[in-house]
Amino acid sequence: MLTGRKYRLALDAEQTEMCEEFGNICRAVWNTGLDQRRQYRRRGAWMNYVPQVAELADAKKEHPWLRAAPSHVLQQTLKDLDKACRDHGAFRVRWRSKARWSPSFRFPAGNLITVERLGRKWGRAKLPKLGWVTFRWSRPLGGEVRSATVSRRSGHWYLSFLVSTQETTPEQHAMPNTAVGMDRGVAVAATTSDGDFHDRQFVTEGEKTRYRRLQQQLARTKKGSANRRKVLARMNRIMGRVSDRRADFCAHLANRLTARNAVVVLEDLKTKNMTASASGTRQKPGKQVSQKRGLNRAILDKGWHRLELALANAARYTGTELVKVHPAYTSQRCSACGFATGGNRESQSAFVCKAVGCGYRQNADVNAARNILKAAGAAVSACGDFGATRSVKQELPGPREAVPVRPAIPLVGIPRP
Repeated sequence: MLTGRKYRLALDAEQTEMCEEFGNICRAVWNTGLDQRRQYRRRGAWMNYVPQVAELADAKKEHPWLRAAPSHVLQQTLKDLDKACRDHGAFRVRWRSKARWSPSFRFPAGNLITVERLGRKWGRAKLPKLGWVTFRWSRPLGGEVRSATVSRRSGHWYLSFLVSTQETTPEQHAMPNTAVGMDRGVAVAATTSDGDFHDRQFVTEGEKTRYRRLQQQLARTKKGSANRRKVLARMNRIMGRVSDRRADFCAHLANRLTARNAVVVLEDLKTKNMTASASGTRQKPGKQVSQKRGLNRAILDKGWHRLELALANAARYTGTELVKVHPAYTSQRCSACGFATGGNRESQSAFVCKAVGCGYRQNADVNAARNILKAAGAAVSACGDFGATRSVKQELPGPREAVPVRPAIPLVGIPRP
C-alpha cells in the first residue's frame, strides 16, 4: 500500500536558497511548457510529454541556469503538466504565479534518496544536489521510500515521502454488519445517522480580527513591494493554522467512522460545482450574489471535499466500503414514513413530518443522515451519472488521444525566473 509521510524541514541558509531556486526553475519550465501546449491547441495540434522532455535537454544547453536543478525534477514537472493537461485541458490548467504559487518540486527516484534517523526527535535525508537535509522525526517511515517532495507552506519547508508499506486492505471489516450514514452541513460539519454531531471551530475570533486587519494593510501596500510580501506571509501563517486544524478534524473523524463501520454512506456532492460563483455575466447578471458567496465560504470552511478524501484514505486500512448516494430530497424526506415535502423542514435544525398520522420530529441533520443510509441500496458509483439531464454531475473527461503535430514550437525560449 502506498501512503504519505510528511515532515518539517530544518534547512540552513544555503539549502533554503537552493530550494527557492529549484522552485523558480520548475515554475519557469511549467509555464513555458503550458504556453507551448496552448499554442499547439490553437493550431489544432497536440503536444505531449515525450517531445517536450526532449526539447528540455536542448534548452539546458542554451540556458545554463536550467542545470542548477536536477534533471529528473524538471522531467517530473513536465510529467505533472502532461497529466494536468490530459485531465483538464490545456486552457483550464493554471499558470504558476510567482506571487501566489508556493514552491514545490518532486524527486521521483526513490533509489537515490537515503533516510537516516539521528535521534528521538530528528532525522535526515540525502536528496540529489541538496545533500543531507535535517527534518523533525514526528513519525516512523514504515516502508520503502518511492519518491520525495519538497514544498513550502506558511513560511516553512516540508519534506513529504511517498512510502510503500507492507500493509494491504483487509478483505472484510472487523465489524462486518455495521453501517452509518453521514450528512455534511454548514452549521454542523458532519452529522451521522446514529445521532452524533461532529464539528470544530477552525478559526478563532482573534484570528478573524487579525486577518481582517491584514487584509486592510494589504490593500494599502504596493504590488511587488517588500511590505506586501510581509503582510502576505502573516496572512498565510494564519490560514496555515486554520488549514491544519481542518485537516486534523477530517482525519480524526474519518478514522473513527471507518474503524467502527463496515459501510459509510454519504451524498454524492460536487463541491466544486456547488461553490461556483453566482455573479454571472454582464448580459445575464446573477441573483443573490452576496448570499451565495456566504454559502460558498461556509461550505469551503467546513471542508466537505477534504472530509470525503480523508474517508477514502482511511477506508484503505480498515476495509470500509465508501458508498455515495443521490443527494435529492434527503433533507426533505421523512426517515420514518418516507413522505417528502419542502414544508417538513421547518428551520435549519428542526424537522417535523407533515404527513397525516406521522408527525415524526427529529433534528433535520440526523433525519437527513438516516435518509442517506436508507438510500444506500440505490447508490451509484463515484463516477456515475443519473441520466442525460444531469450530465453536469459527471467527472471530468479522461485522457485525450494524441494527434500528429506540426513543426515544433521550440521549448528553448524559457524566460529565466
